[in-house]
Amino acid sequence: MRPKRWCLLTADRLITERLSRDLRVHPAIAALLATRGIRTAEMARRFLRSALSDLHEPEDLPGVEEAAERLHAAVRAGRRICVYGDYDVDGMTATTLLWRCLRLAGADVDFYVPHRLEEGYGLNVDALRQIRRQGTHVVVTVDCGITAVAEAEEARALGLELIITDHHEFHSELPDADVLVHPRLPGSAYPFPHLSGAGVAFKLAWAVARRFSQARKVTEAFRQFLLESLSLVALGTVADSAPVLDENRIFIRHGLQTLLQAPSVGLRALIEASRLSQRPLLSAEDLAYELVPRLNAVGRLEQARLAVELLAATHPQRAQDLARYCATQNDIRRKLELRMLHQARELVETHPQWLEDNALVLAHPDWHPGLVGVMANRLLERYGKAVAVISLRQQPATGSIRCPAGFHAKEVLQSCSDLLETFGGHAAAAGFRIRAELIEDFRQRLQELAALSPLSEAQESALIIDTELPLAAVTPGLLKILDALQPFGPGNRKPLFLATHLNVVGEPRTVGEDQRHLMFRVRQDEGRVFRVIGFNLGERLPELLTAQGQCSIVFHPRRDTWQGQERLDLQILDLQPTSEPMIEWVDADEYLAPECR
Repeated sequence: MRPKRWCLLTADRLITERLSRDLRVHPAIAALLATRGIRTAEMARRFLRSALSDLHEPEDLPGVEEAAERLHAAVRAGRRICVYGDYDVDGMTATTLLWRCLRLAGADVDFYVPHRLEEGYGLNVDALRQIRRQGTHVVVTVDCGITAVAEAEEARALGLELIITDHHEFHSELPDADVLVHPRLPGSAYPFPHLSGAGVAFKLAWAVARRFSQARKVTEAFRQFLLESLSLVALGTVADSAPVLDENRIFIRHGLQTLLQAPSVGLRALIEASRLSQRPLLSAEDLAYELVPRLNAVGRLEQARLAVELLAATHPQRAQDLARYCATQNDIRRKLELRMLHQARELVETHPQWLEDNALVLAHPDWHPGLVGVMANRLLERYGKAVAVISLRQQPATGSIRCPAGFHAKEVLQSCSDLLETFGGHAAAAGFRIRAELIEDFRQRLQELAALSPLSEAQESALIIDTELPLAAVTPGLLKILDALQPFGPGNRKPLFLATHLNVVGEPRTVGEDQRHLMFRVRQDEGRVFRVIGFNLGERLPELLTAQGQCSIVFHPRRDTWQGQERLDLQILDLQPTSEPMIEWVDADEYLAPECR
């Protein structure tokens, strides 16, 4: 595993002191706000408040008003509508949300989610023809379609009215649909360009609710629907790794409350199957690590339509059956992923020269094409460089690329487009299809592009640390202070702290499936003993065993509840087997997420 650079942030002291004074908050909160680019009391109040009233008006989103008007007209005329979604969780939640909205409006509406392996991502001509044969007049996409130029032409030839709602990166040529709804369309002045697919669908549903209510204030039925739908938007936003800022922060915070207090029948069954129903609080991490994988497993391995049926379920027994099925598929996914990870490590060990390359390209005939994105993400975390993972099960091969910040995944694929059959995605993650005989050319091209990137000058991944914190300060009161910053995610990372001069107490050990996790205990000076857990750090055990009882850690404190008892422990992201770690002090502004600047 490539060693991480420990970068300790230094925030502007005057800004920190002013925020602490003006907001009357703990200095730690003020410092954490400052390192996130929040420099004024008003910015901080809006960030901490995250009120629903701070959401931008749906009509500000390009195309929304015309799309809502067309859907209103279609429902009034009795024309059949199909919501065409994507097979990932963002697409599933967006599909469920808009389908339920149109059902509430009285529409004759169905939904269509393509099969991941048989059809691939996005609109496809065969599906449009099938939908038209079934008597559909209007197709409205969610979380896909903004690059579907040829498919939009086919829809027009078939006599389908096509409304595209999406948030992905688009090409130079936009599809000739009847309406395009997208926060970043050319000429757009929408205040927040980073909505998820579910966020875009919510804005359209809100506009549709206003149109059917014939007022800006929607009817009580639509109001309850929109409030309940916040949980779907939260799921989709977390699943898509969208920046947890502005509207996304509002969606996630209020969606978590809805999930806890008044979940839908389907989500209640999913929460119970995930053993989260007894939690006093839910976090974005609970969604990311418990709910999202169960839903994603169905889309990756089987039919995403079943996951949409779960999210839209109204009968408890059916919801419970589907939730159990999702759990079973997730267990299968975990086993497949572990096997793929072992095979990936064997490939790298067989070709050690690859570790010196600027990017990593791995291909294997046994790998499940639905899991290449998961694998690419795991390997990016491990090696700290751009990683492309390719399944050779079928021709053309299915691949996924994950890139560190500053290396744009979709732009990389654009530069390799002459080698690819299809491609699409975001800055951090993108998918593609490639013929097997061109993979070596793709590997060379990716190396050249990575060499031109500024990242090639410092390939080691940086671990961004907010501040040094003595373990004596890790108290329930501190966790309450940190709660005010939630939800965490891209753009609002979970705070990380540095602790040095630690003594290891007792014998460190590995735990969990395949001994993947590291567990040990530490004490600082003569203070209390804390349990430390390092997920997926089991291979670091030898370092601790030879460290003569000394270490330094990068951690965040967490509550651990077991059999009704709550305790504080430390979850570590990295360790150095020394009391005097190697640290770089850096200006916080250098490591701000682009969305925060």
